Amino acid sequence: MFMIGSLLFHGFIIVSALTAGMIALVLDRVAPARLLPFGQAWAKLALFALRGFCGISVRIEGLEHLPQGAVILAAQHQSAFDTLIWFTRLNAPAYVMKQELRRMPIIGRLLVPAGQIAIDRTGGAAALRDLIEQCRAAAAAGRQIIIFPEGTRVAPGQRVALQPGIVAIARATGLKVIPVATDSGRYWARDAIRKRPGTIRIKLFPALPQGLDRAAMIAALEVAFYERGVVDNHGDNRATSLSREINTPSQPTDRK
Repeated sequence: MFMIGSLLFHGFIIVSALTAGMIALVLDRVAPARLLPFGQAWAKLALFALRGFCGISVRIEGLEHLPQGAVILAAQHQSAFDTLIWFTRLNAPAYVMKQELRRMPIIGRLLVPAGQIAIDRTGGAAALRDLIEQCRAAAAAGRQIIIFPEGTRVAPGQRVALQPGIVAIARATGLKVIPVATDSGRYWARDAIRKRPGTIRIKLFPALPQGLDRAAMIAALEVAFYERGVVDNHGDNRATSLSREINTPSQPTDRK
């Protein structure tokens, strides 16, 4: 039964994405400012279908920590779901995405015109400078920047070394960084057609102290993702107890 619903969902996503992509191609020519709102509407439709076909809903905790205007969401990444949810909950989301996604049929070429931020992960220092400039522009426009410090989808219960680009973006933009944990991979696993019914939990933490050095920010995000998040290291679907405090200084560190 779950497999049938999952297959129907995937079929719906393929057909609706292609249809939406063709409409978006027209919008890109006649009303490019409408690309992002149109994409947000499609994302809402996709999550409605996810609930209808697969029985997957979402509960978000900690929205009171989200300020108005520009901010950075440093989000744990377990599932394709994570790339949809903030289109439906934020006014002006700007996802930091890998350059390869621009090669997707139809939709790929519209991601950047819709205000999303592409990064060449093999581009070295030049790519980082370009990323920072795009993030500065997004911040100046009052947008919410979503970045996945893990750099890829990571299965529940596993952990990886976090990428330091988040530190450079935070310093360059001066924006608050909100850690975001999730257990989305328990219900929509990487490269798995079959979905598991249930409620995805997303947990927003208070903003990290501004001015953290690289080691302190990475350590703080690791605590949020892997120790205080909604899935513990054994894959149990419960909020975990705090096994260690976030090691953050009370004053901004010297950036020498």
